[in-house]
Amino acid sequence: MIYRLVSGWPNVAEPLEAALEKAHFVECGASQEKSVGWVEPRGHAHGALVEVVGGQWLLKLMMEVKVVPGSVVKRKVQEQLDHIEATTGRKPGKKETRELTDDARLALLPMAFSKQSSVQVWVDPAAGYLLTDAGSQAKADEVITWLIKAVDGLVVQLVNTQTSPASAMGLWLSTKEAPPGFSVDRECELKAADESRAVVRYTRHALDTEEVTQHIAMGKVPTRLALTWSDRVSFVLTEALQLKKLAFLESVFEGAAASPADGKDDNFDADVAIATGELRKLIPDLIEALSGEMAAA
Repeated sequence: MIYRLVSGWPNVAEPLEAALEKAHFVECGASQEKSVGWVEPRGHAHGALVEVVGGQWLLKLMMEVKVVPGSVVKRKVQEQLDHIEATTGRKPGKKETRELTDDARLALLPMAFSKQSSVQVWVDPAAGYLLTDAGSQAKADEVITWLIKAVDGLVVQLVNTQTSPASAMGLWLSTKEAPPGFSVDRECELKAADESRAVVRYTRHALDTEEVTQHIAMGKVPTRLALTWSDRVSFVLTEALQLKKLAFLESVFEGAAASPADGKDDNFDADVAIATGELRKLIPDLIEALSGEMAAA
């Protein structure tokens, strides 16, 4: 997901490092349902929470959630309801049932399995972009909320283009002509705009066919389309201007193995340099293909 930095991003990393340290990730306690905090992007314990590689800033937000199956809670609550009714002769009301449900969930939390997930944040201050690899808008919103807590005065907004991705994808498919620097691959999704909400999906299928053109002529709107940029990066563009299934092609790594080692025991810096180097060129080309960016509100 691509955001525009409107204002407030710091010029140096130290203040942000100190702010993130105050919200360092700590695993859930025995009776805690959720924990959120910042972790080291490089993956080394006690390392930096803000990594700056070639002017590109990397952060990582960790989330841990304990999940208690609703069926287990329901069974425990029902046992208590049956016991109260059998011993007192009365049937508990809604308020008491809610309290019993909360108590049952709290009692089961120490035995619950936890699930951890993380979201990476990449900031290109020079270009004014902030990107996250969040899989949903809700998760991206949570990341942005935590960033705003850490950075006083931070204002960001999703990039909005003059031409919507859906309209552009429809044009590229109907004219069988991709924008300069891009090629259309073999995956797309089309949805009807009427009450039928019909969906047509193509996977590993040629899209320069009359069948696809006819679907668009009948009012179906592209919501996902697989593209390749400059024979270097493949991805699926969505109607919300998200880049899914991002993959770097072999041509990106040609010569990378021959580059001198930086003395570190991981490939973090090289990977960051390669990935951000490609995306810094792809994103402006994509925005240009969508008629440019609308001015920030």
